[in-house]
Amino acid sequence: MARKLKSDRVLFTATLLLVCTSIVMVYSASAVLALERFQQPYLFVIRQAMWTVLGLAALWVAMRIDYRAYRNEVFIWALVGIVAATLVAVLFSAPVNGTRRWFGIGGLGIQPSELAKLACVFFTALMLERRMYRIDELSYSLLPIGIVVGVMVALILLQPDFGTAMSLVLIVAAMVLAAGLHYRYLVGTLLAMMPVLYVVLVSAPYRRRRLMAFWDPWADPLGDGFQIIQSIIAVGTGGIFGRGLMGGVQKLFYLPEPHTDFIYAVIGEELGLIGATATLLCFCLVAWRGLRITVRAHDMFGAFVALGITTMIVVQAFINMSVVLGLMPTKGIPLPLVSAGGSSLVISLVGMGVLLNISQHEAVTA
Repeated sequence: MARKLKSDRVLFTATLLLVCTSIVMVYSASAVLALERFQQPYLFVIRQAMWTVLGLAALWVAMRIDYRAYRNEVFIWALVGIVAATLVAVLFSAPVNGTRRWFGIGGLGIQPSELAKLACVFFTALMLERRMYRIDELSYSLLPIGIVVGVMVALILLQPDFGTAMSLVLIVAAMVLAAGLHYRYLVGTLLAMMPVLYVVLVSAPYRRRRLMAFWDPWADPLGDGFQIIQSIIAVGTGGIFGRGLMGGVQKLFYLPEPHTDFIYAVIGEELGLIGATATLLCFCLVAWRGLRITVRAHDMFGAFVALGITTMIVVQAFINMSVVLGLMPTKGIPLPLVSAGGSSLVISLVGMGVLLNISQHEAVTA
């Protein structure tokens, strides 16, 4: 008798909890800001609700498409080509806050670099499944991955978006290491990249200022250190139980973009240590169940895709929370599934749908 397909309920529940947190906290963090700027207190939460409905519909569809259908060269190369074309096209779009990351469609922003992560996960999984048995023959196994991912990273850096580019590198690196690449190649690559990384960091004045603000934010408390200082104040004043929902102060024009990159600071201030820890635990559940699905995947393609998607969500969450707590320089990376932003939310939910589908086809163990 055919085995009934069941998705990972723990992962599904953690995802829904994060999405519900997003709706509540985006409203709390943005209502006053939206009223002041646009005279519409519900503007951002309505947009987030619309993206949430679209994202959950996409998750539902992705859950029901057999992930093995993505193991198709035509599909993957077409996806890579479309993403590369949009990453080039977005460089000619109108700048927003000094960057060219979004297409404006009907008043909504579409960010192609978010789709680039998912495209690179599928492409890398396909290459590794076929070539992992000769993984240490770099020209055979990793050169195609290096070329495609390198082009994507270069285009994202031109936007410029250093945080997303580095996240993409970390996602692919985790997948390659899981394929069995000897650590000496990783060490060699890191050493070779150090001069390039240094040039990238110091070539842009704003990146240099962010690094200096990270080391000593109080050296320029009203300038480059303002974001970090206000974020730490928000988290610190929340205490154990927080000021209460809608009771936060730092979101009232002290904390820049409280509904996007710094929404975790608002959670910390209004819901306290308990709320911040609960949010962290949801991401820990995503990491645990994602790695569990990776280990129990029916085939290597599914295992690599599961690992890539899990890394995509968890790495972004770790970076965002670290920035909010002053443990890393400001990156401009949203908190996945929680921060306001349509592209990030929809792509993350599509990824979770694929991950849940992989869980349906786990290898049966005795």
